Amino acid sequence: MNNTHGGKPHVLVLGGGSVGLTTAADLRKTLGTEVAITIVDSRPYMTYQPFLPEVGAGSIDPRNVLAPLRKILAGTKVVTGSVTKIRSAENVVVVDTEDDVQLEISYDYLVVGLGAVPRLLPIPGLAEAAIGFKWVEEAVAVRDRILANLAEAASTKDPKIRKRLLTFTFVGGGFAGGEAIAETEDMVRDALRYYPDLHASDIRFVLIDAAPFIFPELTEDQRAYVLNQLRERGIEVKLETFLNSAEDGVVKTSDGDEFETDLLVWNAGVKPSPILLEEGASDLPVITERGPLMGKVDTLADLRVNGADGPIDNVFAAGDCAAVPDLASGEGKFCPPNAQHAVRQGKRIADNIARSVQGRPLVDYYHKNLGTMATLGMYKGVGRLHVADKEFDLRGLPAWAAARAYHVYAMPTFGRKVAVVADWVTNMISRRDIIGIPEQSSPRAAFELAANTSSKPK
Repeated sequence: MNNTHGGKPHVLVLGGGSVGLTTAADLRKTLGTEVAITIVDSRPYMTYQPFLPEVGAGSIDPRNVLAPLRKILAGTKVVTGSVTKIRSAENVVVVDTEDDVQLEISYDYLVVGLGAVPRLLPIPGLAEAAIGFKWVEEAVAVRDRILANLAEAASTKDPKIRKRLLTFTFVGGGFAGGEAIAETEDMVRDALRYYPDLHASDIRFVLIDAAPFIFPELTEDQRAYVLNQLRERGIEVKLETFLNSAEDGVVKTSDGDEFETDLLVWNAGVKPSPILLEEGASDLPVITERGPLMGKVDTLADLRVNGADGPIDNVFAAGDCAAVPDLASGEGKFCPPNAQHAVRQGKRIADNIARSVQGRPLVDYYHKNLGTMATLGMYKGVGRLHVADKEFDLRGLPAWAAARAYHVYAMPTFGRKVAVVADWVTNMISRRDIIGIPEQSSPRAAFELAANTSSKPK
């Protein structure tokens, strides 16, 4: 037992996403002050990622998709820093804080919910030219860039510059990439009413995916519906196509196309937190065979980590960084990396830790998929619901409404739920804002320019 916490069991949670936030909150509800809880994350908030496409489309204020950890997790110690070493054999984790202080944190129970990072490929120019769409900062940057480009394009007379400014390229046709391009295209279509010098034919949205279809989570009929919807809106969807290079903003694809783009958004897959595979950084057992599970923590059905000699009784893992057996789907299947599973896995871990503390048997994680939903812009959506062993396909307005209703339900805290709904109501009354502020990434630029100007001799 860790004696630095008044004799209480110390639960250390790595990652403040859906898994970490849910585990810490539920554990506090279950055991109250009987346990000490510490949560470590490089950001002091949880990002509700399913709402990022709507942030990128200006439908939701960025702050309203963030759940502040310190505000929600009262009585829990929050450490803002990055995990650099996991030594489960010693019950110790090493963390580098924002101010370059290295901490060694011991624990009685460890919860690994480190999530995933973008899976980049060695494509020339990709790292320099592209932006991801996993964090709120990225969604805001995409929104601001697109809106700022509309204003700049309306003011230039150079057709080549205008064409580049109004070409927006997205790579990856999964839910994240598909929703992102659909929502941002809808934003542009709505904003064009304020730009008489621009026409819809001036705008070029391109979606590139190596697979023969987009939205792989949907049925074949639903995928065909989405593809048709996007193409009817003028979005170019390049299937079975690879991005060959993106140097100097020039996109070259495997189908021979070549064009300039001012925005390249990368959504072509994720991989578990790199620390899990980094040599010497972690002693947790991970899957090393190439495939969709590579780099994930080997996890049992009760969410304990599966060690070489059997379960590691005091270490649990879940979410995007864990290979969790999907008992509801059949033997050999694993839970998909989505918020629906992450939240429920966090609840199961909290309950199992409470059971362990109280000397009760652990329970396996079991959850039947509720379905999948995606928004494709205002009043447009697609999805599939699983209700009482029956499946229902939804399209258009019903799917859009169902998706929004579920995500409001899943968004942490009552205050954030109200704020999101208020954003939607405001946009329905006064329409979305069309102001892009790309300068917020370098807020001191104007001040520095003024300082340089004033320092010149007159």
